Amino acid sequence: MGSAKQCRAMDGLIEGVKKGEQLHVLMGQNDFFPTLMTVMVRVGETTGKLEYLLLLLSEHYQQQVQLRRNFVSAIILPVLQLVFGILVISLLIYIMGILRSGSGEMADILGFGLRGGKGVLIFWMYLVVFFGSIGACILCFFKNVAGVQNLIPLIYMVPVIGTSIQTITIARFCRGLSIALGSGLEPTLAISLALDSTDSDYYRAAADDVGKAILSGATLSGALDSMKILPADFIGRVEIAEHSGTDSESMAYLANEYDDRAKVALKIISRTVSAITVITVMLLLIFMIFRIASFIFGAYDSALNDPILPR
Repeated sequence: MGSAKQCRAMDGLIEGVKKGEQLHVLMGQNDFFPTLMTVMVRVGETTGKLEYLLLLLSEHYQQQVQLRRNFVSAIILPVLQLVFGILVISLLIYIMGILRSGSGEMADILGFGLRGGKGVLIFWMYLVVFFGSIGACILCFFKNVAGVQNLIPLIYMVPVIGTSIQTITIARFCRGLSIALGSGLEPTLAISLALDSTDSDYYRAAADDVGKAILSGATLSGALDSMKILPADFIGRVEIAEHSGTDSESMAYLANEYDDRAKVALKIISRTVSAITVITVMLLLIFMIFRIASFIFGAYDSALNDPILPR
């Protein structure tokens, strides 16, 4: 069982195959299936290597799913802590609206001017705007709105996080290129598919440079170097691997190595995100504690400094 979109896609494949249509044609008509998968299925049906290529694709996508699951599992606890902190503040705001003192409403110990159910709703609205803005920025980045992915080189310069993101992207590129070359595709198309497997328009845009380099007689490492988007150490590893075997064998070896690196990189990212979330929750709660303490001590100070009225 899967999502509704996945079920519809699978039902379409089953119905189409029953009618005698080719699998890659059916997959190409549905945007649910990645380009890499569609092309590899076409190659498999043409060369008789369909089972072998499907096995490689299965391992590739299982790796991607496992990385995603590891990331989600690593940040669940910090996210729950953040939610708990938000609920505590919301409860405090609500209590200030329903409790009454001798002079009327309970004093605003948080200093936000928010009380009761209405105050909680306003507080949540602020949170929705804040986190919604972050989500919109992330979505715009993945959709490459206004060419924002051209900032990727700057992101790679961010300590720890940038290097980890680059490692994960290169791992996806390596695995895609390994599968494409192993299926017998010519290098230009193989590299183009590998670039597409990164799901980044920034990388896809380098496909034209690869074609020109291949036509001019460049080796695999030379073609990759012509894109000017891969790190020099990676190009050097490809060049060394080329001397020890075929292109497909060398990329398969590098793909396994970078898969291991991607696992480490994802752990670094998840730990960083977790640490940022935990620190945010701690600072938020500490800020609230100091706000309450400031109000209480201010009230005591005011009471102690009030002049005594004459009798």
